[in-house]
Amino acid sequence: MRLAGSAHDKGFRLARHGRLVSTNDEALTRAKSGDPGRLWIIAESQSGGRGRNGRVWSSPPGNLYASLLLIDPAPPRRAPELGFVAGIALALALRGVLSGDHRLAIKWPNDILHDGAKLGGILLEATSLSDGRFACVAGIGINCRSHPQDTLYPATNLAAVTGGAVTAELVFERLSTAMAEWLEVWAAGNGFEMIRAEWLSLAAGLGGRISVSRAGQSIEGVFKTIDPTGRLIVEQASGEAAIEAGDVFLLAQPAGAIAALQ
Repeated sequence: MRLAGSAHDKGFRLARHGRLVSTNDEALTRAKSGDPGRLWIIAESQSGGRGRNGRVWSSPPGNLYASLLLIDPAPPRRAPELGFVAGIALALALRGVLSGDHRLAIKWPNDILHDGAKLGGILLEATSLSDGRFACVAGIGINCRSHPQDTLYPATNLAAVTGGAVTAELVFERLSTAMAEWLEVWAAGNGFEMIRAEWLSLAAGLGGRISVSRAGQSIEGVFKTIDPTGRLIVEQASGEAAIEAGDVFLLAQPAGAIAALQ
């Protein structure tokens, strides 16, 4: 496992491990110990990997488990934007691996799909440190060799998509390049409008009907856009709903459905 040369030149570092409880936990521990950030944590497997909303993230050997620690990357109120930055970087890195395959897309907020099946995901965590610094961690998991069967959404892996082996090493090298590039575009939040536009160009289900599950209720409507803060905008008969968190399900689209204006 190695960093791309362009990422190394921009001050990113890499720490490799055989097995960890969680790469995100290791990154946060390092932050609390004074690490300056721009540090990738990689593990061959995890005993306690997790996804959004506390779900277990199956972590056998052969897949990619990586977390990027950033210290004071932007004002804390803008930290959630990092999820969109990481989503773009990961989607474009994987499109490169898959020779530009446009069946690869991002499902809000930051799941990576291939032909509607989940290929990977991102878990963003942040904390204020005792010395006044602010730590953000973007945890990234990609199914390279295998995928779990008992998932909330259909899942797949890169080997199944390509019909051949795709190594975690190759994916990470592409990812480390893309992440360094898109962090510069984001520019600590100043470039979020460019991030938003790129994210929408990669969005799964844009202009189609979706269902969003949140806080014990379900909201159904048309995925219209994301707003300037990254909230999901769903158009219903009664008007627009702005959603900050939830699980999105893509619904079957009627023939001839067209994408909504961004």
